[in-house]
Amino acid sequence: MKVSVIFSTYNSPDWMEKVLWGFHFQTYQNFEIIIADDGSLEETRERIAQFEQQSGRKIKHVWQEDNGFQKCQILNKAIVTTEGEYLIFTDGDCIPRSDFIQAHVDNAKPGHFLSGGYFKLPMDISHKITKEDIQKGVIFDADWLIANGLKKTHKLMKLNAKGWRKALLNKFTPTTPSWNGHNASCWRELIVAANGFDERMQYGGEDREFGERLVNSGIKPIQIRYSAICVHLDHARGYVKPEMIAQNKAIRAETKVNKVTRTPFGIEKV
Repeated sequence: MKVSVIFSTYNSPDWMEKVLWGFHFQTYQNFEIIIADDGSLEETRERIAQFEQQSGRKIKHVWQEDNGFQKCQILNKAIVTTEGEYLIFTDGDCIPRSDFIQAHVDNAKPGHFLSGGYFKLPMDISHKITKEDIQKGVIFDADWLIANGLKKTHKLMKLNAKGWRKALLNKFTPTTPSWNGHNASCWRELIVAANGFDERMQYGGEDREFGERLVNSGIKPIQIRYSAICVHLDHARGYVKPEMIAQNKAIRAETKVNKVTRTPFGIEKV
């Protein structure tokens, strides 16, 4: 199965490069990478070219001018360029474990979308991570993280659950499966049928609204937060504004009340 991986970025070339190496070292290799760039400066383009030279991979870099937080717009532009029948979405601050794509492929089912999570890292460990650490997979090892200053917590189960324990945690986690932009996937035809992401949405639940439309269409979510593993690198969020969140809540309420399945503000403008 050909897979298209889409991840968003904005002026975070160091984090983006770590994510690219995470995908380079995947066990499942029948995939393409599309970077959905919401207006980054030239350094991002240069870093992508450097990665292409070092890795031998070709990256699709879909860029738009910086006009504030417009992630939904750039995701829709990225979707149009995909060649895979199955699309995986994540963010440019989430490094995938080597079996990340394989986990999505193994759990993909007709009429369903997959809902994963992430494990948050503090800023100091985020900066420490090297290409070699990613290749060796130590950044997903609880002992390595603790040795590098991470406080021991029950949340580490997300990184080391295996076999029956992993399946059990996926089944009984109290977290409701939803479309999480940092770790979610679905069949391309279903995404296009929903007309992609609502471009009125800015920061604050913009990913969730898309998943809510899928559910309104009868597409069922599957929980894989203990199967498809990625670590989230820390960063500031200076782009968050209260009016964005208020507008997004209003759009999500409309989607819920009216059982909206296809947005007129998506890939195709009606």
